[in-house]
Amino acid sequence: MLISTMNDVPGRQISEVLGEVTGLTVRSRNIGAQFGAGLKAIVGGELAGLTKQLTESRDEAKQRLVEAATAMGADAVIAMRFDASEVAQNFQEVVAYGTAVKFA
Repeated sequence: MLISTMNDVPGRQISEVLGEVTGLTVRSRNIGAQFGAGLKAIVGGELAGLTKQLTESRDEAKQRLVEAATAMGADAVIAMRFDASEVAQNFQEVVAYGTAVKFA
């Protein structure tokens, strides 16, 4: 499955737009990562535990996007974006979304 953040794919002609497709995950934050982040906030620097957790969430949301696009019969997802928000204290939502298309 081709995933592109562009609105088209150079060298490929889109023959059909299948519609919006999304992949979503909601995760609780790891208490160990949060504790480490609290300590790190005192001295500054990257919050490696939270970075790892967010990367895993994005990967999971993207995989679910691919599964949804595949189920629609898509060849690609264009204009793919990520969005993230805090649902409640200690819960994080990550969504990957885009447009499922077929090529000529």
